[in-house]
Amino acid sequence: MEKQKNAVGRRKEAVTRVFLSKGDGKITVNGKDYKTYFPLVYLQNQLEAPLKIAEATDKFDIVVNATGGGVKGQAEAAKLGISRALIEVSADYRPLLKAAGLLKRDPRSVERKKPGRKKARRSFQFSKR
Repeated sequence: MEKQKNAVGRRKEAVTRVFLSKGDGKITVNGKDYKTYFPLVYLQNQLEAPLKIAEATDKFDIVVNATGGGVKGQAEAAKLGISRALIEVSADYRPLLKAAGLLKRDPRSVERKKPGRKKARRSFQFSKR
């Protein structure tokens, strides 16, 4: 691998650009260490998942630029971005990541608000009298 590889990950309204380069396993999100940016352990595990499955935790340095959405959406978008970037590095990772379901973009998003309703499905409070 001569230079850094990059990929895009999306989830809900969150978009992340992931830059992968040879290194010792440092992950940075928006200029901060990923453990400070994502203080919850289950979100940290989302970022580590593709690297653990590909057994590449200490082979690459990763820089993530995350915008939009919430923390969970950004973490899951980064997971997809890291998986896509790993495939650009080596196609050998593809079957492992595909079997773990890390290459599929989660299509679920917020349902739109309907007219005559308070939210998408919630109706206004009913008053009998």
